[in-house]
Amino acid sequence: MANGLFGRKVGMTQIFGPEGNRVPVTVLQVGPCPIVRVKTAESSDGYNAILIGFGTKKLKHVNKPQQGLFAKAGIEPQAHLREMRVSAEDVQAVEVGMILDASAFQAGQRVDVVGTTKGRGFTGVIKRHNMHEPKATHGTHEVFRHGGSLGTRTTPGRVFLGKKMAGHYGNSRVSTQNLLVSFVDVEKGLVAVRGSVPGANGGIVWIQEATKGIKAPV
Repeated sequence: MANGLFGRKVGMTQIFGPEGNRVPVTVLQVGPCPIVRVKTAESSDGYNAILIGFGTKKLKHVNKPQQGLFAKAGIEPQAHLREMRVSAEDVQAVEVGMILDASAFQAGQRVDVVGTTKGRGFTGVIKRHNMHEPKATHGTHEVFRHGGSLGTRTTPGRVFLGKKMAGHYGNSRVSTQNLLVSFVDVEKGLVAVRGSVPGANGGIVWIQEATKGIKAPV
């Protein structure tokens, strides 16, 4: 029923396949995600959806509208909230307070993982855009990691938008698509996906069913 859940990145490790090949995987702690609110098409909301939460925080850090929401649901204040559309059949099968966990996923499934990349602060063009260093001989002075020329003279007399320059790098929302689920441990709430996931260890991620399929070879 749930096509997506909150999780936390634990870290990377490796497993060995049936043929002895080494597979790099990222382990995610998925859930538990309580259902905070259920919206139906028959209600004033006008559509079918569920509001799920993840993590907890102190009541004094929650604004009054959300305090009323959590009090009505009888759930401890959640640190993260996200609404998820569901079908009319699924919305009848859920209720407020129900816990969603790693059992929503299974091995062999394709998923998308959304996370926030590590923040690198203000960086130069070499680190930010993978540019190469200029030559360090024959009269080069103090420009070993500079961006170089930015444009021409009077025409156009400005720097074009989108020019690759130094600036803020990282701390952005990134989606990694079509990751293969290697194994699921429902008891421990762990989901291991093949490959890397954006963000630092301990960061919050959103794991959902893959929105794009793998194209068959021609």
